[in-house]
Formats: sequence, structure tokens, C-alpha cells
Amino acid sequence: MRGNGDKIHPVSPFLRFSDSPFLFPMSTTRLDISLLLIALALVATGTVMIYSASSVLGEMRFESSSFFLNRWLLRAGLALLLMTLVMRVNYQVWALLAKPLLILGVGLLLAVALQKLLSGNAGIRGAHRWIQVASVSFQPSELVKLILVIYLAESLARRQAHLHEIREFGHHAAVVAAVAGLIVLQPDLGMAVGLGAVAALMMVVAGVRLRYMFGSALAALPLLYVLIFWVGYRKDRIEAFLSRGEHIQGKGYQITQSLVGLASGGLTGVGLGQSHQKFLFLPDPHTDFVFSILGEEWGLLGTVTVVVLFLLFGLTGFRIARRAPDLHGFLLSVGVTSLVLVYALLNVGVVTAVLPTTGLPLPFISYGGSSLMLTLIGVGILLNVARQGVAPQTPLAPMTGALDWPPRPGRGT
Repeated sequence: MRGNGDKIHPVSPFLRFSDSPFLFPMSTTRLDISLLLIALALVATGTVMIYSASSVLGEMRFESSSFFLNRWLLRAGLALLLMTLVMRVNYQVWALLAKPLLILGVGLLLAVALQKLLSGNAGIRGAHRWIQVASVSFQPSELVKLILVIYLAESLARRQAHLHEIREFGHHAAVVAAVAGLIVLQPDLGMAVGLGAVAALMMVVAGVRLRYMFGSALAALPLLYVLIFWVGYRKDRIEAFLSRGEHIQGKGYQITQSLVGLASGGLTGVGLGQSHQKFLFLPDPHTDFVFSILGEEWGLLGTVTVVVLFLLFGLTGFRIARRAPDLHGFLLSVGVTSLVLVYALLNVGVVTAVLPTTGLPLPFISYGGSSLMLTLIGVGILLNVARQGVAPQTPLAPMTGALDWPPRPGRGT
């Protein structure tokens, strides 16, 4: 416990390094176990659903019903190993690495853009989002999502005393806009919008004035309009979303089949492995629309269970944030937790026709090694923050004001 007269910089990378090693021997607390069990439950759900949803596709394309499952298991094993390693690394180290990681992330996005420019081909369904190294491919934008959270957590905490200034807001907004712009070029507008939402939440809870946020959102609306309605396939998706009944066999085919799958499941589902939509009625059922197959086979009870798991993940993640020993840990936990919740909300919203169609995976569950690995690395960071957590002492400030963190001298901890 710190004395009343102690004064500690909210995000110094060397905060308590004199008495805390780089690697921590792990101790388990109820909070650690809660988050870990929720994450493992979601990964287990993803494993079962990927096998069920991809079995027909694997048999038809690769003559093996377990083709996608085998690849998923290898990636899941590596992802869990990375999570275990990261959870043992002092989260304060990420403050030291924030700027180098941001440079690396922007460099990878530029490499993707250059690859798109030089390749002369249409990419995968018109998108260039992957970098191929030998026989391994990965999606840099998934890495950059986590990198941006790490950078914002360090920068917002370090500059917290000046976040009320428009100059500081402009600095952070420019970084977010640059990263989001490079992702839009791939093109992947859905991921860019989700990342912008996470960044906005982090800035608000850090103490950035809401009028700056609203002003920038209004300024971005004309650009968003152009990106949606001046690009043919995006405009088609909006039209299909607004008038689904008129485009059942055309623009709205995918979402129509998704809703058919969900409706077919009823309360308890048709049974594991018994989906009809996975027989190529629903394109790529193991990726962006795996939640629809889950609803068909597990029914409403299954979908509600998965949604509850995500809600519990969010509650536990924000609880870890609330117990973080400094502002950096708080913002890092808020950012990582928000990444999972925002993209889960976007995916479920698309699958249930609440939002227009966009190609975003469901965290932990959709097939995709890059997404799973980076999500579990984020979980590892959360677990390390939880390892160093303290009982909350200072109430969070209103959303319109700066966060009073850490406690000032004289207030005690």
C-alpha cells in the first residue's frame, strides 16, 4: 500500500519496476479464473462450431471433413500458448513498446497497400488483407487492432493532464484516422469503423471532451457517406439491408439465408451437426456467419448462452480495468475488453440483420488464425493486469470529465 504522500506517474514504464520483475510468477485469483474460464469456453464453442459448420465445405473442397478443424486446432494451440506467455509479462512493458509497435503496424498496413498496388489481381473477393510468408498467411489489420489499443493506452495516460486541449485530441484522432484509413484501403470499412468505436471509447473514458468527439464524428459523416454510397458493393449491401424482401435471391441472399438458419433452430435447435445451411446455402458458414449455424443447431438457448458469455467477458474485463493499479492498466484493459465486445456486437448484429452485412469475424468463434491469436494475446494482457490489481478506491469521473487517476497525494490509497 502506498502512503498518502507518494506520487507516481500514471503510466511510467518503470512504475514499481524496482520491486517487480519483468516476468511475474503467476498466482491465481477468482478474477483470473473467471476471465480465463470464459475465454476457454468461447474457444471451445468455436472449436465445436467450426468442425460442424465446415465439415461439408471441407469434404467438397479438400476431401476431408476435418480439414478446417485440424488447421483451427493448430492455431488455437499456438494462440493459447501465446496467451500463457503474455499473461506472465508485466503489462507495463507494453508502454515501452507502444511506439515501436505502432510503427510496425503502420508498416505492415503499408505493405498490404503496396502489395495491392503491385499485384494487379483482385485479391480474395476483391480484398487485399493478408500477407503471405512461405505457406503461412496472416492479416495485419488484426494485429493493428491490438497495437492501436496498446498505443492509445500509453499515450492517453501519459498525456492525461492535457487531454482537454484540442491539440492533444487532434494528435490521437490523427493516429486513429491514419490507421483506419489504411484499413479502409484494403478495403475493410467494417473493421475500420469498429476500431474507430473502440478508440473513441478509450478517449472518452480517459477524459477527452465529448464536444471534440461529437465534432469529429459529424465531420466524418460526409466521408462515410462517400465510402458507402459511392462504392457499388457497399451501396448494394445498404439497399439489401433496407429492403431485404426485394433482394432475397440477389443482394440480400446471404443475410436471408442467415435468418433462415436462425429461424430453423427454434428454441433448442435441430441438433449438433444437423444444419442444412452449411450445405452451401450459406456462403462460408464457418467464418463470418458461424453464429447463424450455431443458432440453427443449438437454437435460441445456444445463441443466448454465447451472448451471455460475451457479456460476462465484458463485465469481468471492465472489473479488471476498475482494479488496475494505474491509468495505463485501466485504459489497456478497457481497450482490450472493448475490442472483443465491439466486434462481437458487430458480427451478431450483421448475422441477425440488425446491421448491414460486413465481413467481420466473431471473436473466439469464427474460423481465422489471426483473429484468434490476437484476441487471446489480449486476454493474456488482461490476465496480467488482473494479477496486479488492487481494490478500487477512487470512483470513476463522469463521462464528460477527466478520470481522476491515480489518487492524488493526500487522498490516500
